[in-house]
Amino acid sequence: MYEEQKKLVQQQAQTKAQMARYEDELARKRMQAEHEAQRGLNSELVKMQEESSMRQEQLRRQTEEQIQAQRRQTDRERAEIERETIRVRVMAEAEGRAHEAKLAEEVNRRMLIERAGLEKDKWLSAINTTFDHIGGGLRAVLTDRDKLVATVGGLTALAAGVYTTREGARVVWAYIDRILGQPSLIRESSRGKYPWSKWISYKSLKSLFGKKAAQEAMKEGRGFGDVILHPALHKRIQHLAASTANTKAHQAPFRNMLFYGPPGTGKTMAAKELSMQSGLDYALMTGGDVAPLGSQAVTKIHELFNWAGKSRKGLLLFIDEADAFLCERNSNVMSEAQRSALNALLYRTGDQSRDIVLVLATNRPSDLDSAVADRIDEVLEFPLPGEDERVKLLSLYLEKYIAQAGTKKKGWKSLFRGQQDKIEVKNITEDVIREAARKMDGFSGREIAKTMASVQGAVYGSKQSVLDADLFREVIDYKVAEHQQRKIIAAEGG
Repeated sequence: MYEEQKKLVQQQAQTKAQMARYEDELARKRMQAEHEAQRGLNSELVKMQEESSMRQEQLRRQTEEQIQAQRRQTDRERAEIERETIRVRVMAEAEGRAHEAKLAEEVNRRMLIERAGLEKDKWLSAINTTFDHIGGGLRAVLTDRDKLVATVGGLTALAAGVYTTREGARVVWAYIDRILGQPSLIRESSRGKYPWSKWISYKSLKSLFGKKAAQEAMKEGRGFGDVILHPALHKRIQHLAASTANTKAHQAPFRNMLFYGPPGTGKTMAAKELSMQSGLDYALMTGGDVAPLGSQAVTKIHELFNWAGKSRKGLLLFIDEADAFLCERNSNVMSEAQRSALNALLYRTGDQSRDIVLVLATNRPSDLDSAVADRIDEVLEFPLPGEDERVKLLSLYLEKYIAQAGTKKKGWKSLFRGQQDKIEVKNITEDVIREAARKMDGFSGREIAKTMASVQGAVYGSKQSVLDADLFREVIDYKVAEHQQRKIIAAEGG
């Protein structure tokens, strides 16, 4: 019985505990339901408050827009009234000025008529007096034989003196030009045509004072101006410029170079910068100028090298289109005069020079004579620009032809040729430029420059001087199609 009673007590205790837990669970659920209801009520209240705030904000905006519209309408009416007032005042002033000008014109016309009459009488009197004196003098000369002979002899002596002086000055100047002047084969040079040219030439003075800044720019990798080269080629030219400068400083023989690659890849401009950074004078000649000289070609070649050897700083002689007269001597198309000119150049470049750096540029290096190739110490290839170089070139010429258009100060020349309009650039981002660079695969630096010049022409051909992305893409697509067509024509011709 005790055990049964004990079990009964335990069961009752368990039952009470379960009832307590159940009641606790019910209380928690009831409280949770009350919290959920309260949270929903709060959410509804917040939503209603937000809607009320939005309606108030909308009403405020509408009110403000109405106020702004009324203000704009008032401003327009006020501006219209001011314009009408200004127009009336301007018309009144213009009418007053026109009336005054008409009166002044009438007065001036009468004064001019009177002055013209006085001038006419004065000049008629002077002409009559002059002809009377001339007629009397001529009669005296013609009637007196001694005076006639003296007059004719004096005029003859004067004419002979003028002719002799002119021809003598021409002969003397030709001699000075032959001794001190620049050879006729040189198309461009930093030395100037005469020894005193560098002291009176603005470009020479500019290059003289800007040389240090240019050398610093070369050291920092930005010394090639409009020439954008592959980084490896850029580094190679920097090294050659430094080594050439050190060679001159140590009185060692110079090294000749060959630049080859497609047209428009910056060979000429790179040679100019190379001469500037190495501290040498620069001279340019073209191989196509040698053939027309005929038998005089050998003499001109020797004059050229004699002139180049007189440079105190050393001279970089750049021969563009070198294959035009330095081609293989076994070629059937080569004349005897060209062969003699080639032999003269080979004779003058037989030994390593301490005065002249010879830089040859050609699109076909295989056509050069083997003896010419033997005199080359450094060979640099100028390939077509890659995508990164094309992006840099497009950015460079976009700044040069578009952004800087119309920003130069007006000078006296603008009075005759007009002032260039300033171009507004819109939406030409880096992505647009890179997209154009991808399309222009196979373009040379010169073709990119011409393309940007075409973009400038298209802008000035439009109604407004504005360049946007659509016009930019249109011109680029047109030039790319033109480039492809040119390649097809060249292939068919080949």
